[in-house]
Amino acid sequence: MGIKNKIENKGKVDFKGLVAVIEQTHSHFQRQAAKAVNVSLTLRNWLIGYYILEFEQKGEDRAKYGSRLVDQIADSLSVKGLGNRNLKLFRQFYMEYTEFYAILFPSTTFQNDTILEIVQSATAQFKEEEKLIEIVQSTAAQSIERNSTFLFNLVKNVSFTHFAELIKIKNKTKRNYFELLIIKTTPSVQELKRQINTLAFERVGLSNNIELATNQLMKKIEPIKIEDTIKNIYLFDFLGLRNDGLMEETDLEAALVDHLKAFVMELGHGFCFEARQKRILIDETYYFADLVFYHRILKCHVIIELKVDAFAHQHLSQLNTYVAYYNEEIKQKDDNPAVGILLCTEKGQKLVEYATAGMDNQLFVSKYLLELPKKETLEAFIKTEMKAVERAKK
Repeated sequence: MGIKNKIENKGKVDFKGLVAVIEQTHSHFQRQAAKAVNVSLTLRNWLIGYYILEFEQKGEDRAKYGSRLVDQIADSLSVKGLGNRNLKLFRQFYMEYTEFYAILFPSTTFQNDTILEIVQSATAQFKEEEKLIEIVQSTAAQSIERNSTFLFNLVKNVSFTHFAELIKIKNKTKRNYFELLIIKTTPSVQELKRQINTLAFERVGLSNNIELATNQLMKKIEPIKIEDTIKNIYLFDFLGLRNDGLMEETDLEAALVDHLKAFVMELGHGFCFEARQKRILIDETYYFADLVFYHRILKCHVIIELKVDAFAHQHLSQLNTYVAYYNEEIKQKDDNPAVGILLCTEKGQKLVEYATAGMDNQLFVSKYLLELPKKETLEAFIKTEMKAVERAKK
């Protein structure tokens, strides 16, 4: 039943029906809002890629910037999320999907339009899907390689986060297959990456019945949840929202991390706060360290991770990865190796683990044990904070 029918029949429902229709209405408009933002983000990134490439080829003073053009753009921009890595990504996005031009702007002269006019034109056309498809079929269908309706659905239904994974696929047939998979199953980005990395395309291709194999594959893919579609890093940067919302923390974890920062600062011992939910980029994937300090006495970074569950080896492995990253990418010549502290909790049991990866200087290790908070102090802090949060919930 559509939204219009729900409104017309609102007087014919009981209380449960009322609750259900409110929830369904919320979900409907939440999906529409997320889709609208994703389309706008895709348009923006595609346009930015276009303008960069056009300047490289036709800019009056392009020779002045040469190979450092993207770096110079990134340094000159004050827009969050438009660093040189993303600008290069947008340029690649445009190059891989130049065919979107005929779909998005079938009746405009692209070079003469301003960004505002382009976005307004595209937004209006997206509101009239059937009309746009008719325009494309009558004016531009012969100039594009793929079916215009399929391309339109790509722009409308595939988020830029998914496009960022698709453009890594150089085999066009393979990329087309995953485009179709996204449209039909709406997987999360992690699920898409998993299917690509486990050679889903190749495995289906080896089947004697490709249609059957594809249908079986699609049934195994769980559609992305609506809240996950609006919790990606590009959307948060695009909308200017705080990145700490990306972490999907429980109330307990959020409260503990917030208070932990103040607690560690109060301990003294040379802690200088640097960041909460520090974004770390490793192999084109973002990770987030809960708290990062610089210790002016130890002359090293201290990374603190908090897990609201039982200790697991993967937790320590994750923390050691952050420590190794800081030692490789952040540590200065006169800094000592970074250290990490892992805090875990389960059913009242507290566990504190110190990560000392790469520390072979016993004198430094001894000083580090002296200057950092004692395990018993941190365990007592967790116990006190958990009780405070539990009382607040009652």
